[in-house]
Amino acid sequence: MSDTADLDEPLHEPRLWRDNGWTAQVIKNEDDEGWAVAMFKAGESEPALVGPWTMGRDKKNPKPLDTAAFNTLVKTASEVIRRHEQQLHAQLNKALYVARDGNWIKVTLEIVPAEDDPYAWLAAFDAAGEPLAKVKVGANFRFNQSAAEAWVDNAFERPAGRD
Repeated sequence: MSDTADLDEPLHEPRLWRDNGWTAQVIKNEDDEGWAVAMFKAGESEPALVGPWTMGRDKKNPKPLDTAAFNTLVKTASEVIRRHEQQLHAQLNKALYVARDGNWIKVTLEIVPAEDDPYAWLAAFDAAGEPLAKVKVGANFRFNQSAAEAWVDNAFERPAGRD
């Protein structure tokens, strides 16, 4: 490609389709005699999805890409990305509830996966969602029910030795 603007232009070839921010590339499956298709989201170097691809009528070459197949691949790859993002969010964001004096307090831990110095925010919210406290803790902070209760009981003071 001579120009980066070319990467935004739709391309519809039998083994390479690019459209709407996605690229589908049919590749030789090195593990066997079949074919695979790799789906790349624009700007990403790693494929979001790699899966088997159908053989053509001659049983040697891959079936050419078409609009219906490309749209199905985009939908599937988008779902894979969405699930990955949900899983990552769940790993980085946790919440527990502590009951005190007849009130529920939501205690959250939000891990910030900074490359050089990861950390986390320990926060508390009242039943209406209003913030009560927020402190910075180490990304390795052991977040469990007893830790949340201890933090609430210690008037939201930053947990000792947790940087």
